[in-house]
Amino acid sequence: MFLYRFYPMALLSLAFAFTSVAVHSESIIDKPAPLFSGAAADGSTINLADLRGKTVVLEWTNHECPFVVKHYESGNIPALQKDAVAKGIVWLQVITSAPGKEGNVTGETAQKLNTHRGATPTNTVLDSNGSIGKLYGATNTPQFFIIDPQGVLVYKGGIDSIPSADQSDIAKAENYISAALADLAAGRKITKTNTKPYGCSVKYAS
Repeated sequence: MFLYRFYPMALLSLAFAFTSVAVHSESIIDKPAPLFSGAAADGSTINLADLRGKTVVLEWTNHECPFVVKHYESGNIPALQKDAVAKGIVWLQVITSAPGKEGNVTGETAQKLNTHRGATPTNTVLDSNGSIGKLYGATNTPQFFIIDPQGVLVYKGGIDSIPSADQSDIAKAENYISAALADLAAGRKITKTNTKPYGCSVKYAS
């Protein structure tokens, strides 16, 4: 049984960080998504180049972050995953938490967490050295990047429009991920391609 570590509301402001780490690069909307290869939780290797022809969602996550807890305990992210995967979308969680930092887990633990939470991503990429996170300029958990079947980055940013750790805000918020995927599936230009992520800072080594 996995228990999440809850934070007093007074500490949420400390977890709420938009740009607390220096990153090596910045992914650019309407440009080719940076290619990467990473170890997956199931022991396989994920190569982004091999996924050309499919829509890919990258979800930066940290199971100890209260903002991530909000979207998993409510079932919000698991529902998005289930719907996307059923439509043939490749949904990859990315865990960029350095050894000794909050959210760092083994592949086995990552899989057990997902089972416990009812999460059904296609796979989970373990990025403990931060190379993929820095390649994309990931700053927060949760944070999302969507890549179209041509390998072009078409969305990056937050999950929705209300930056809080309160589950009751989910129903009132505009869900940017479901909207972007719906636009993409319909062949429409994504209305909002670059939004401000909110949540905990990605736990890079330095």
